[in-house]
Amino acid sequence: MALIQWNDSLSVGIVEIDRQHQRLVAMINELHDAMRQGKGKDILGKIINGLVTYAGTHFKTEEKYFDQFQYPEATTHKKEHSDFTQKVAEFKGKFDTGQAVLSLEIITFLSNWLQHHINVIDKKYGPFFNQKGLR
Repeated sequence: MALIQWNDSLSVGIVEIDRQHQRLVAMINELHDAMRQGKGKDILGKIINGLVTYAGTHFKTEEKYFDQFQYPEATTHKKEHSDFTQKVAEFKGKFDTGQAVLSLEIITFLSNWLQHHINVIDKKYGPFFNQKGLR
């Protein structure tokens, strides 16, 4: 069973960003499933690496639109991205060196962060970008 179920309540009203959010949801679900199935460190590491890389790609997409449309909350939003990237990089470093294992705590953090970020932080820019013609 999926940890996060995508539904329309998670939509920000911008097709490109919704698709990226759906991919992030799928990747967190994939990581959760692999952990529950007891997959090895190599497989978990590959999934984590993919998630980190794709999150960076997604953040660049959002930030491109922040700059293009002069989104008034861009600085605060970019700080959220930076904080998340730093926290996940720290975890990834510990995981890669064997100092940390993938745990329910990490999966819960990723799941909660993404859902909160979409529902509270990202939802703020949907109407702003829609008014600028971005859908």
